[in-house]
Amino acid sequence: MPIMAVVTLVAKIFAGLFVLLFIYQVIVRVLAKTLRRYIAVPAPAFLGVLLDSRFRRKIQPPSDIVRRSGIKQGMRVVDLGCGSGTFTLEMAKHVGENGEVFAIDIQPKMLQQLESKLQKEENRAIKKLIKVIEGSAYKIPLEDESIDVCCMISVLQEIPDRERALCEVRRILKPTGVLAVTEFIIDPDYPLSTTTINLAMKAGFVVDEMLGNFWNYTVRFRKGALTQ
Repeated sequence: MPIMAVVTLVAKIFAGLFVLLFIYQVIVRVLAKTLRRYIAVPAPAFLGVLLDSRFRRKIQPPSDIVRRSGIKQGMRVVDLGCGSGTFTLEMAKHVGENGEVFAIDIQPKMLQQLESKLQKEENRAIKKLIKVIEGSAYKIPLEDESIDVCCMISVLQEIPDRERALCEVRRILKPTGVLAVTEFIIDPDYPLSTTTINLAMKAGFVVDEMLGNFWNYTVRFRKGALTQ
């Protein structure tokens, strides 16, 4: 087959995939808005199994997201909107025995799923590193400037008052602390990176680094100077 014919075929395949992805996003967003008339804004607890499925872990490996977020040994980390703990356990492995992970979610049934995972034998070594907390992003039960990294993974867009939540995150971060926001295009609330950056900047953050790609990105922010 001539090279140009191959190039044309590949281009058509990618164009077709892009169209399918666009249609998927439209359908999912419409369904999400409809469902949210009848259920709470956060992902319902019965989705916990799906959010932590083998398929999810394959297309969005927790280890990749944790590395992008800048989590290292000895750090105090918040997994805000942790859900059933898809990424929490991996965070604990990265902070090590001298670190600490605060898994915070507003839904007790999601946290119960995380607690069940922590009871498993394979998680015995990291169980002591994780503190499970039922709480709101509007009032995080942690001291000022006490956290090295706060991760928000497919969470920010689910919060009604995003700026208020980001200001609360800013409060708990150390002067050198990092806010790491990760978004994945299959999420019904997926925002463009520019949307995420603009939200964070309004709350007093500055961009440190952007990693990943259009479909699955992580933006790391640092605390900037607040303007009046």
